[in-house]
Amino acid sequence: MTQNGDARSMESLRGKTTLREILEVATGFEAAARDFYTALIPKVSKRIRYLVEDLAAEEQGHFDLFSALSRRTDIAEQVKLEIERTASDSKFSDCLQLPDMGEQPDDQAVLQYALGREQAAMQHYGELAETAPPGPIRDLFKYLASEETRHKLELEKVYYATIYRGGGV
Repeated sequence: MTQNGDARSMESLRGKTTLREILEVATGFEAAARDFYTALIPKVSKRIRYLVEDLAAEEQGHFDLFSALSRRTDIAEQVKLEIERTASDSKFSDCLQLPDMGEQPDDQAVLQYALGREQAAMQHYGELAETAPPGPIRDLFKYLASEETRHKLELEKVYYATIYRGGGV
């Protein structure tokens, strides 16, 4: 193989990932979100505390789904498969970096962060559902894309009610 062939081969490898690696990153994404929201609960205003509690619980549920899936022996071969990295991969991974919201986080900042995180997850899981091979992992990504879309719509309603109308939902 020529030097150019080696370079092309390395480039194509960088564009691929295994489903196991995707599951590991997604598990980390959900754990980071759960921990972030859990730490925010006592700090946020009472107007949005219920929402942050719900977000922490939803992220725990997603973490549990990924953890259970990674232990399933019936999909061991499927998680070894390589698929193309999605366009949203780096944006999704960037969400592992959590902002410091301080001791009294602003409702608007919390809601904006949550909206951005839900958007990144919705887009990433949707793209993964399109590229993953048929089976339980694709079904999981479809389910999660749908869940994240629902979460984002709910957050948008709360954002509008809290920020633009100055009150609860």
